[in-house]
Amino acid sequence: MFDEPSSYLDVKQRLKAAHIIRSMLDDQTYVITVEHDLSVLDYLSDFVCLLYGVPSVYGVVTVPSPVREGINIFLDGFIPAENMRFRQESLTFKIAETADDEIVERSNSVKYPAMKKTLGNFSLDIEAGDFRDSEIIVFLGENGTGKTTFVKMLAGKLSPDSSSEAPPELNVSLKPQMIAPKFTGSVRELFIKQIKGAFLHPQFQTDVVKPMQLDAIIDQSVQTLSGGELQRVALVLALGKPADVYLIDEPSAYLDSEQRIIASRLIKRFILHSRKTCFVVEHDLIMATYLADRVICYSGTPSVKATATAPQSLLTGMNSFLSGLDVTMRRDPTNFRPRFNKYASLKDKEQKSAGTYFFLGDD
Repeated sequence: MFDEPSSYLDVKQRLKAAHIIRSMLDDQTYVITVEHDLSVLDYLSDFVCLLYGVPSVYGVVTVPSPVREGINIFLDGFIPAENMRFRQESLTFKIAETADDEIVERSNSVKYPAMKKTLGNFSLDIEAGDFRDSEIIVFLGENGTGKTTFVKMLAGKLSPDSSSEAPPELNVSLKPQMIAPKFTGSVRELFIKQIKGAFLHPQFQTDVVKPMQLDAIIDQSVQTLSGGELQRVALVLALGKPADVYLIDEPSAYLDSEQRIIASRLIKRFILHSRKTCFVVEHDLIMATYLADRVICYSGTPSVKATATAPQSLLTGMNSFLSGLDVTMRRDPTNFRPRFNKYASLKDKEQKSAGTYFFLGDD
């Protein structure tokens, strides 16, 4: 039995873990896994059981379903066999989805120079690039290739060793990878102290605070919160600070599958409406592909030397990233979620031979 084997692992490590877990199967061995990364769950599993109910009150476990059917039922929020709806709305993953299907104008462009940073035995080369209003750029790469280092350099917390010009001076809001609560009061008191203006604004309450479902913990002490509760509070804090650029490091950590999708929608809608830019470090590929307008790919040897590309389109970047992992992805025709193809399957071989490791459209 494995409880969340993908936690703290990058995409490459998650796929390796899935291969190792599947290799344990034989006539006498059964494997049961709890997993919140739906793409890894799909790749790993033969059958899935859904759990629904009210957190901390009651839960119901369904009978096993084939993995594709089970995940689609979970996303739809409706179990046909039991005529049971456990969520009010269905969850879909259309790439072009915006909050109101409006045309997004990305006019204001900010350029940053090529930079280099050395930390001990590790060196990072960053190619020059740019970012625009209402845009989310996702970092794709293995652990130890300098994604958080790049985030800190953009935030002004680290200075580059060498650069042809100084990085742009930006007002930055950072949601760090590791969250260590030091505040001794309640969640409400923390919000009033740190982001009073945003927290008291009705639009921010509607767009950010309410979807994060913080009502149950708003008067609890910050010191007593679980990892998932802390992550939701940290996301609200980061988005509540006035900034030119939002840097969000691993927003999916500690969140369950449904919370990840809600957080993705929330971040996308907030960045669109506020006309700001957001950089996201994310290993959950369903969340990453949903969020990304463009991607920055990392290559090299973890903890030794790495290179970060300039921002590129989602299709080009994902093709490059997945080819390095030697896996292919397609889109489910029902809800457009990205799915890993089983290794050496017919679909996997077809896409590899055509060089299309990632499909932007539906099947």
